Amino acid sequence: MLKKMLLGTAMTLAATATAGVVTSTSADAASKVDMKEVNVQFVPSSQADKMEAKTKPLEKLLSKELGGVPVHVSVSTDYNTVVEAMGSKKVDLGFLPPDPYVHANDKYGVKPLLQSERYDINDKKGDGSSTDKLVDSYRAMVVVKDDSKIKDVKDLKGKSIAVQGTTSDAGYIFPIVDLKKDGVNVIKDSKLVTVKGHDQGVMSVLNGDTDAAFIFNDARNLVKKDNKDVFKKTRALTYTEEIPNDTISVRKGVSKHDQEALKKALKKVANDDKEGKKIMHDVYTWEGVTDTKDSNFDKVRDYQKKLEDIK
Repeated sequence: MLKKMLLGTAMTLAATATAGVVTSTSADAASKVDMKEVNVQFVPSSQADKMEAKTKPLEKLLSKELGGVPVHVSVSTDYNTVVEAMGSKKVDLGFLPPDPYVHANDKYGVKPLLQSERYDINDKKGDGSSTDKLVDSYRAMVVVKDDSKIKDVKDLKGKSIAVQGTTSDAGYIFPIVDLKKDGVNVIKDSKLVTVKGHDQGVMSVLNGDTDAAFIFNDARNLVKKDNKDVFKKTRALTYTEEIPNDTISVRKGVSKHDQEALKKALKKVANDDKEGKKIMHDVYTWEGVTDTKDSNFDKVRDYQKKLEDIK
């Protein structure tokens, strides 16, 4: 009887130990990808050369979390470049704003892997400071010089406005659609000047090159270091409706196993790693990433249709 009890106990301990090994092995495997390399591309929110230097350290951080698989990080010239590169499988992960993501999803079956989180901007203070609330959406703003004669959105008629490319949510789509709701068609009635980077939009207003700029709230923080009086010299004319935060999207053809491994690695780097968090904050003012789904971007699809009607 004693022998049977000892044998049973031994078998139980062995089974438990074996289960522990399997669980550990599965967890380790989940952090590795079958892909031979991972190509990651950012879209420019500021000058591309500056972004490239800031994002390069992610190569080592992500590679470490993925079990040593080589990771290549680059910055595209514009949104469309990333979308096309993902469509041709030259880029595996794209840091895509909502509008480019929707186009990539519709055209190439790209999926949203994660969505960024930021601290909400405290608009009441008007100094670019944040609240302590993490949010997965933001607003665009129209910024003008503090002493500008533009006091109302209708004053934008006939004025020059710095904008981003036509696929930029905050730098083009949402401001144009929302201004049209207020009776201003800036496509017909204003002079739109395309600049690359929201920091350049702010600078165009500061330098007097344009009368206003469409920027994300609050892109003035991007130039605050070199222009300490930017918040005194400029003011927000109006804000748009809420825009879903940016995505980290994955191209079609990446296996579910690799998608989960990439998601796990990105969460670790963006949410838990000190250096990774700093990179995300310095590049996009992200505070972390969270799970997402395609339906989160239906509002963007609605705005795309409204923009087409304006044109």
